[in-house]
Amino acid sequence: MSAVRHSVQYGEHTIEFVIVRRDRKTLEIAVEPDATVVVAAPLDAPLAAIEDKVRKRAAWVMRQQRYFIQYLPRTPERQYVSGETHLYLGRQYRLKVVPHIQATVKLVRGFIVVQTHHPAKPDITRELVERWYRERAQIKFAERLEVNLLRFPDPDDFRPKGLIIRHLQQRWGSMSPAGRLLLNRRLIEAPTDSIDYVMTHELCHMSEPHHGPAFFELLDRVLPDWPKRKERLERSMS
Repeated sequence: MSAVRHSVQYGEHTIEFVIVRRDRKTLEIAVEPDATVVVAAPLDAPLAAIEDKVRKRAAWVMRQQRYFIQYLPRTPERQYVSGETHLYLGRQYRLKVVPHIQATVKLVRGFIVVQTHHPAKPDITRELVERWYRERAQIKFAERLEVNLLRFPDPDDFRPKGLIIRHLQQRWGSMSPAGRLLLNRRLIEAPTDSIDYVMTHELCHMSEPHHGPAFFELLDRVLPDWPKRKERLERSMS
């Protein structure tokens, strides 16, 4: 898989985008939360065809970019020291790092309490907090998957072949052609209704792989308030 930067002119505007070539049959354009544009293209797709596709979707691309830009810049990188705030399921918690013979993380009355052998070492605190987030994500995402499958008339038809949790730089989730649901670990910081939006959006791809009219008809049917959930996601996680 290769990634190449390119651009096209649309009136007075220049649209920059990244071409990612994959073993697939169709072109697809995505605008990521940081407002970058990614075109997933077949391995043999001519550059002219890719440029033409971007120009045809230019108005939509620019609308999506304006939507995401309103939430930038994002929160600065965490330092993992006592007193700073961290999110869990949409709520803010204060980080409290304390010396202890055990290395654990737990929620205690508005605090994420990190017990550690090395309270003065933020890198170790980061590792402990990240491990805790991943453990919570494994549990919570599995729970929400069962809830969100019930939105569909035949839940088993939309059940993914697997659930994968990773740190993703630009997107909240994706559904692979093989039917594996990939979710951004950071989603465990978001409100539950926003997690449900991302998950339901990706489950719709089990039936409709592309963001065409049929996809949005299905999403509107199973989750009518998805635009509000999407907006809350971007606002809470900005």
